[in-house]
Amino acid sequence: MTKYTETINQLLSFNDERDWEQFHDSRNLALALFLEAAELNELFLWKKDSESEKVDPEKLKEELADVLSYAFMLAEKHNLDIFDIVQEKIKINAKKYPVEKAKGTAKKYTEL
Repeated sequence: MTKYTETINQLLSFNDERDWEQFHDSRNLALALFLEAAELNELFLWKKDSESEKVDPEKLKEELADVLSYAFMLAEKHNLDIFDIVQEKIKINAKKYPVEKAKGTAKKYTEL
């Protein structure tokens, strides 16, 4: 069993024990993911560039864990392998952002 599969099983078991599956439709999982991402962003709100790298690591871990948990559950609900979909996206982005055009710039692919 991989660490990912073990984590998914723990998340599902945690939710099953509390009868929370009834609340975890795709829409609500996506909304929860969005809200947790906002809480993650809140850690960096109003910080200067130099301060943003000094965020409380415990709070960062907690909020990042929430974001990842909801992302994992949404992927699991749709039988998506998170590693496959990330690798597919890297390939897509490699075509959009070829090294010779994108290296050292933060421009969107439509502006390269």
